[in-house]
Amino acid sequence: MTIFDLAGKKVYVAGHRGMVGKALVRRLGAESCEVLTARRDELDLTDQRQTLDWFASARPDAVFVAAALVGGIYANSTYPAKFLFQNLMIATNAIEAARLVGVSKLVFLGSTCIYPKHASQPITEDALLTGPLEPTNESYAIAKIAGVKLCQAYQRQYGCRFISAMPTNLYGPGDNYHPENSHVIAGMFNRVREARRESKPFTVWGTGRPRREFMHVDDCADALVHLMANYEDDAPINVGTGKDITIAELAEIIAAVAGFDGPITYDQSKPDGTPRKLTDVTRLFRTGWRPKVELRDGLVTTWNDYLAEVGESLSGGRRTFASR
Repeated sequence: MTIFDLAGKKVYVAGHRGMVGKALVRRLGAESCEVLTARRDELDLTDQRQTLDWFASARPDAVFVAAALVGGIYANSTYPAKFLFQNLMIATNAIEAARLVGVSKLVFLGSTCIYPKHASQPITEDALLTGPLEPTNESYAIAKIAGVKLCQAYQRQYGCRFISAMPTNLYGPGDNYHPENSHVIAGMFNRVREARRESKPFTVWGTGRPRREFMHVDDCADALVHLMANYEDDAPINVGTGKDITIAELAEIIAAVAGFDGPITYDQSKPDGTPRKLTDVTRLFRTGWRPKVELRDGLVTTWNDYLAEVGESLSGGRRTFASR
């Protein structure tokens, strides 16, 4: 039985211009609810007074806190104070404003980077705060941990129906394809496109041996809407697929999707990072939710989105790929 029915509710998606936020807006289009959004020039979530005033005026019934300052290793390492401050303020202001105006349900998006660098695999939610974090994104992780703990504290002290979800590595339409700040799949897209255009090897960073879990952002959005309706525990909940592959296997799939048949090389001067990062999704699956998008199919649609994003013609010898 559904715990929280979205029908007829006003649902605010904070961060609607980001990859996850866009996916949430798409997914909520299938619900009988009113979706609320606000541009940065209308609402700066790092501003406490502005945030409270907006919440008091809009009066959302439900909130997804998908807003965050995000970036890759370079950005996190270069601007740790900015990542810590802005993400702390976003979490604190949104959650407190939601309490003050009586929001019925809130889902805060954390990240699997909140878990210790050397957590046992697959990573269970109980691993939180059991060991040191990955130094390269420690500031971001600490801010997200604070948001998780705020939701727990607000449940216990105020009885708020605020929960937190920990998405795994995401990819999909609307991803960030910046050459320095992108994540694994987006970065590989940049390099395989360059390799195809310049007839040179497709270079993959590291040895290719680490294992990673990847989830299509539309699956993530579907899981988050499901949790909004069906989960109320104060314990955080992992959002993932429960499957992982090696970076080398991922590179082979991406090369095929991109139509690249040249050599794949590995730049072992680049770090591998954690040998394996896989979430335990037992808690999520027990709620009745399962992922729908297979990795190759998701990479096909994302590659086509990437080509459109970078303005590359899909004609003249270049082609899109159909899911199969």
